[in-house]
Amino acid sequence: MAKSRVYFITDVHGSNRCFKKFLNAASFYKADVIILGGDITGKVMVPIVEQEDGTFRCSYQGSDLILRSKEEVEELKKKAADSGSYTVPVSPSELKELEANPAKVTELFRQVMVERLREWISLAEQRLGKTPVRCFISPGNDDVFDLDPILDSSSYVVNPEGRVVDIDGGHEMITLGYTNHTPWNSPREVDEDVLAQKISGMADQVREMKSAIFNIHVPPIDTLIDQAPQVDQSLKIVLKAGTVQMISAGSSACRAAIKKYQPMVGLHGHIHESRGVVKLGKTLCANPGSEYGEGILRGFLCEIDGEKIKSYLLTSG
Repeated sequence: MAKSRVYFITDVHGSNRCFKKFLNAASFYKADVIILGGDITGKVMVPIVEQEDGTFRCSYQGSDLILRSKEEVEELKKKAADSGSYTVPVSPSELKELEANPAKVTELFRQVMVERLREWISLAEQRLGKTPVRCFISPGNDDVFDLDPILDSSSYVVNPEGRVVDIDGGHEMITLGYTNHTPWNSPREVDEDVLAQKISGMADQVREMKSAIFNIHVPPIDTLIDQAPQVDQSLKIVLKAGTVQMISAGSSACRAAIKKYQPMVGLHGHIHESRGVVKLGKTLCANPGSEYGEGILRGFLCEIDGEKIKSYLLTSG
């Protein structure tokens, strides 16, 4: 039976620092398999506007900044990329054009997301392509469909989305980046019955369920790993007596599938605040959480041997 050390992360949301740590984790944790389980791309684009006097202006993390040299610009670009943001150089006239045309903003956002993913795939190929480490990267609900061809084009990185893959010559994994509906209407959201069909369509092809891995981005509902802050119609966090109100935001289809099929491991993410490990029947389900904005990489490390989980650990670094 196959024996492997598996390292799993999720929800890096464009953070250069977190992605580089992910690649470094292969040697640091002596992992045979590394998996990035979705929500690859960032959520913020920052225009850097060159002024007539040679300075540059931008708004970043709530502050209006004046950058007085190209060195300061490069420093900001690195800081923003490490926290998951995208920076774009524009002239004052280009900025006005973007402000007047939301479609152009959307297209530019897609371009910078694709560009960073290309850089990441290239970096993975350079650093790990000649090693025995296997690397799996798949999209999540926040990721636009433009990314799929990039993931599919790599000579090294494997995109396992929507299919059964053998991760190490003895353990099968199914992967699904789609989620149930959220208040943010992200690109890959579907009804629970559609999620159920997508999961069962893959699970029914698994040959050895007792040693299988379900890499499903959304966690099972009503567990310690699916607790999210409640938001109102304006997307503001709901407070009662000064306390953030939490709700179960996971998927009933995911929970039902895990209870029905009972794979060895469930790998989840999506809800950054619910870091933890729970058991549903015989299945160990993990959500490593996410603090990508601070450049902190949350992970889940497990040693698997045939149908057994020899050990597991939530990591941070």
